[in-house]
Amino acid sequence: MGYYQTIGKIGSRFIAPAALMKYGFNLSPMYRRTTARVVHVSKDLTEIRVRLPISYRNRNYVGSIFGGSMFAAVDPFPMVQLINLLESKYIVWDKSAQIFFKRPAYEDLYAVFEYSHDEVNSIRSRVDERSEMEIVRVTPLTDKSGSTVFAEIHKTLYVATKAHYNAKQEARKKRVRAAAEAKG
Repeated sequence: MGYYQTIGKIGSRFIAPAALMKYGFNLSPMYRRTTARVVHVSKDLTEIRVRLPISYRNRNYVGSIFGGSMFAAVDPFPMVQLINLLESKYIVWDKSAQIFFKRPAYEDLYAVFEYSHDEVNSIRSRVDERSEMEIVRVTPLTDKSGSTVFAEIHKTLYVATKAHYNAKQEARKKRVRAAAEAKG
């Protein structure tokens, strides 16, 4: 279990999960450096809203928001949100990510991360049936009204049952050991 997962597990005994996620991200050094802030987390964790204000800390050479800040502002949420929505018998990993810039951002940006209950149940069913799968989440960074898209982030997530994932890891370790023994 990772450092932040341990803090989350202990913290959830005292603080509601939505508040823990909001304030946990906003206070963590790794997320604070993005200059973005979590502004809302629904009680059931199905919706998270983030604001990335333009400031001297994230402007690039031409005065718009630096692309790395845009990406970092949205990077953790599709995975962390899904981990918290699924039961502990599932593994969720970021597999790949792409960012597509649409126009320079000279104003604050906003992102919304949503999973419906039906979508989470569908993911559970498909993973239980196949043992593993990949899903792609698309997150637009927009103006406050949501009408202008400045960038779009595509995240591919790997989701598997823990049993399947652990079996794959064990098989990989055996292959590595066998290859090392064969070399000498």
